[in-house]
Amino acid sequence: MSRQLTGRVVIATHNAGKLREMRELLAPFGVEAVSAGELGLPVPAETGHMFAENAGIKAHAAAKATGLPALSDDSGLCVAALDGAPGLFSADWAVGGDFRGAMERVERELQKRGATTPERRRAYFISALVIAWPDGHEELFEGRVHGQVVWPPRGDRGFGYDPMFLPDGRDRTFGETDAQEKHGIDWTAGRDGALSHRARAFVDLAQACLTRA
Repeated sequence: MSRQLTGRVVIATHNAGKLREMRELLAPFGVEAVSAGELGLPVPAETGHMFAENAGIKAHAAAKATGLPALSDDSGLCVAALDGAPGLFSADWAVGGDFRGAMERVERELQKRGATTPERRRAYFISALVIAWPDGHEELFEGRVHGQVVWPPRGDRGFGYDPMFLPDGRDRTFGETDAQEKHGIDWTAGRDGALSHRARAFVDLAQACLTRA
């Protein structure tokens, strides 16, 4: 049986963009969110081989350090023509936080493989959300959104690889999509009413562990 998440929760991230998105998603539920970065917690080594494993590592480390429930996201861009890269290493490709450089690397690798048509540039974003409690209990939720990578990048909204990702059925990249549209959720439609991978995972999390304020 899923546990209810109430009161204060640690968002196990030092990423300002990810923290902003998580706070927007949690806002309707009356949960007070504080980040690992704000608390000065160290960044644990992400030694997992799956997104869910790395999300769990971060969430359990924050829960153990603070005595509070902790919520962690591990997410990335997986490009089919690059055998799923950058994938787990999406952040590592952005050396020093330079995601423009990371996007340029994705494009260079696609050009090397002759992946210049939309059907050769298929990709998806994935988000694994883990809530961990200090006693070791955890809950896992995952969401994906499929689309293609485009070049040049378009838009200055969002963060990370958003400007080069065009979700299926849309004519604007995530970088051209405002936060309300990207993260807004039609609760009558469930996860189908959410656009982003993180919002889709969050729908399942909310339905299992949260109550609207």
